[in-house]
Amino acid sequence: MIISDNVSMFYNAKPHIFEKAKMLRKNMTRAEEILWEQLKGKKMLGLRFRPQHPIDIFITDFYCHPLKLIIEVDGGIHKSKEQQDYDIGREGEFENWGIKVIRFTNKEIENNITQVIKETEHVCKEYQSELPSSPL
Repeated sequence: MIISDNVSMFYNAKPHIFEKAKMLRKNMTRAEEILWEQLKGKKMLGLRFRPQHPIDIFITDFYCHPLKLIIEVDGGIHKSKEQQDYDIGREGEFENWGIKVIRFTNKEIENNITQVIKETEHVCKEYQSELPSSPL
């Protein structure tokens, strides 16, 4: 059962995607590092977030598997029309798997991490309340 959960958590990502994710984890942006400090070690409501997590052909900035929640950190490139169109399509793919995406800009994280954490906790609590209760 644990093995199948691990397989499903990556949505059939191929080995080269894992290699690229490993490189990205070693080269996080400043905003990603700031947010990771707040998420790592289950600091957010006891939830485990994974940085630079492979899902199919994509690499997400942060992923929480129990909630099926992605946190994306958007730099300046995300302001371009082409990138916005790509992001919309990418989010559509995630939605097909029941995965939700929330986004913050580098500026939001760097200038107001407290508000980012507050918003993230709110979303996490909302999604936790939607999870089916496990029998005792």
